Amino acid sequence: MKIFGLAKNYFPAEAEARKAFQAPAEPIVFLKPNTAYLHNHKPFFVPQFMGRIDFETEVVVRICRLGKGIAERFARRYYDALTVGIDFTAHDYLVNAQQNGLPWDLCKGFDGAAVVGEWVAAERLENPDNLHFRLDINGRTVQTGCTADMIFSIDRMISYISRFYTLRTGDLIYTGTPAGSGSVSIGDRLEGWLEGEQLLSFNCK
Repeated sequence: MKIFGLAKNYFPAEAEARKAFQAPAEPIVFLKPNTAYLHNHKPFFVPQFMGRIDFETEVVVRICRLGKGIAERFARRYYDALTVGIDFTAHDYLVNAQQNGLPWDLCKGFDGAAVVGEWVAAERLENPDNLHFRLDINGRTVQTGCTADMIFSIDRMISYISRFYTLRTGDLIYTGTPAGSGSVSIGDRLEGWLEGEQLLSFNCK
């Protein structure tokens, strides 16, 4: 299983910020190892030695068939389910990587850094490019988003990624996070929602 992530894939929510925003010309893709995968409501063990750990709430897409060089118009055939997930990021490691031109492997790929909720069949969702999602921590909403605000659509991501990597059944694509990410602490309870349905719930330990 390959786990792909997308960086900088949301337009700013504020109109003024949008005017100054420089959207990337192509999707910015990174990888997480399969040991980052966390599911079935299992607890996330906060790696305290890494400093501040940030949550990034995202819609996650599950690939359902083998594909390479997929045309964007056919991309919809290559995923069968979506959910809400958390792309955990070691904040201090990311800042260091960005400042020094280093890879993102450590800040994005540590154990448990790719959390997924329960899957929803794609056919149940009327429009994958207009999905509302949110994250609650300890009963308080801390981040909201809508896939309509993505720079690159799901179909565009699949087509682009498949130019470089053969997609296989079970591969995952984290589609990027909107504004509003923040840090987690031991004892926090996280609950993720997609189109009003709770799909994700786990504790930080």
